[in-house]
Amino acid sequence: MVVTAVAGGLCANMLAQMPDDLVRRVAESGSRLVEARNNYTYTQRFRFVEFAGGRPVGRYEELRDVTFTSDGERAELHKRKPILRLKRLRLTEEDFRDLRDVNPFVLTSETLHFYKVGYKGIEDIGTQQCHVLQARPRQILEGQRFFDGFLWVGTTSGEVVQAAGRPVPQIHRIKKSNLFPAFVTHYAPIDGEHWFPIRTEGDDILPFPSGNQRVQILIEYSNYKRFTATSTIEFGDDASREGAP
Repeated sequence: MVVTAVAGGLCANMLAQMPDDLVRRVAESGSRLVEARNNYTYTQRFRFVEFAGGRPVGRYEELRDVTFTSDGERAELHKRKPILRLKRLRLTEEDFRDLRDVNPFVLTSETLHFYKVGYKGIEDIGTQQCHVLQARPRQILEGQRFFDGFLWVGTTSGEVVQAAGRPVPQIHRIKKSNLFPAFVTHYAPIDGEHWFPIRTEGDDILPFPSGNQRVQILIEYSNYKRFTATSTIEFGDDASREGAP
């Protein structure tokens, strides 16, 4: 649903020429962003909602700190016990891989060769004028997860300010399909230089063999703090405590 809306009205200026080396510069900026973000702690909230008859009937929700151990190793710690009240669907390993790697999508120099990137013109996002790029996987590799969609790159900042697309591959089977919703991710300047993901949202209809299923996702990234060797890490609430609805 999100991607259809984007594709239907994409780009006010389709005649604009792609600036020289734009894709390379975006990928290099993405590599610097990933390196910088790996030195930050933050809080990630994930909510997944399933619908029936136009009403929400089940949900999964978790809140976790992405932080560091006392040895400086990256770690993810639940702040409270996840809420698991899904009725019709089950989240899979691929869903959680997308949560880490695809929903907060960043095109980097290291991943650029996996994608065919085209130029779609110029469009405004809020008050920002943006170049619009379309990134599609060159091929689907077994066991890999990819982004298929659009990136909005600020003409002044050179940073990705919005991404909209879908995780792929969608896994279609006769009995047990594994499908993934379209989404939009918003980015904002955090450290005065890089634009980090701050919010991902999606509302989509997934065509399972048993029938269409509406789902919503929401991911919020907050409390970004730069980690240093002298930082004091405060962990979340006891993971054994049941989260409030």
